Amino acid sequence: MRRGAAVTNLLATARLCLRRLTTADAPFILQLLNEPSFIQNIGDRGVRTVEDAEVYILDGPIASYERFGFGLYLVELAGTAAPIGICGVLQRTELPSPDIGFAFLPAYWSQGFAFEAAAAVREYARDVLRIPELLAIVNPSNVSSMRLLDRLGFTWRESTRLTPVADEVKLYSCRLV
Repeated sequence: MRRGAAVTNLLATARLCLRRLTTADAPFILQLLNEPSFIQNIGDRGVRTVEDAEVYILDGPIASYERFGFGLYLVELAGTAAPIGICGVLQRTELPSPDIGFAFLPAYWSQGFAFEAAAAVREYARDVLRIPELLAIVNPSNVSSMRLLDRLGFTWRESTRLTPVADEVKLYSCRLV
């Protein structure tokens, strides 16, 4: 299986580094995608082995980097390079504009890391990617993510379903230009 590109930081904040995912990150992705909170708030991606996680990374983030020039990024603690989550920009066929996505290990919740990473990604989307509007979708029971989006300047637009059989989600938007 082919490996991802060389590891280089894309974004840096006071406490975090964000970089493109590679298949070497598969053990962390396996852990994150199987967190009960990830499954409840985002969904079960069916990733059960390191090999499944490698395929997820290749078919998801790496394919998105190649097709759109952006995707989900690994969020690491600056200095230690310990992975704590993912955050980035996604292009879904079901939405008219790209959306921001994020997920963190529960041990790193309520410490400002998600806000710090998402704010950096929002600025990157505006200044580098030149995206005029960034969307976000949230499980209606995920109150902390809704609060985070409010703090980032997103406003609730509507409740919707990405497909006719999908669960309802809340759609938020943020004008960047």
